[in-house]
Amino acid sequence: MRHLVKRHRLGRDSAQRKALMRSLVTSFLEKERIKTTKAKAKALRPVAEKMITLAKKGTLHSRRKVLSFVYKKDVVKKLFEDIGPRFSERPGGYTRIIKLGPRAGDGAEMALIELIGTELEKKTKKKGTPEQRAKAAAARTRK
Repeated sequence: MRHLVKRHRLGRDSAQRKALMRSLVTSFLEKERIKTTKAKAKALRPVAEKMITLAKKGTLHSRRKVLSFVYKKDVVKKLFEDIGPRFSERPGGYTRIIKLGPRAGDGAEMALIELIGTELEKKTKKKGTPEQRAKAAAARTRK
């Protein structure tokens, strides 16, 4: 029976697991979207959401609690000045996990975890100045 058995052990001892969570949370809050395994994304979600909830409070005590967990001070600054106020009206559920399929190397299920409101933007590569692009388009239509 599985009474009182916790989830998300990730095949690591507690010190390694804490270090992994700290680095994942730091990277996630810094970039607002990371690609990782599905198991790590599911383990990351509650920890990241607790950090955002602390940032919404905005007190000195909550800032010190976040500083004791997150590795980079500039990420804490971003969390309290940008991310926390962005979700001030939202009662929870700040993250989204998108399943991506198996990884090519070992077949591990991959997932994209992102903050709500940072949807994927399509990137278009623009070559040259607008005049050069117009000239190239005119040349293509003449042929």
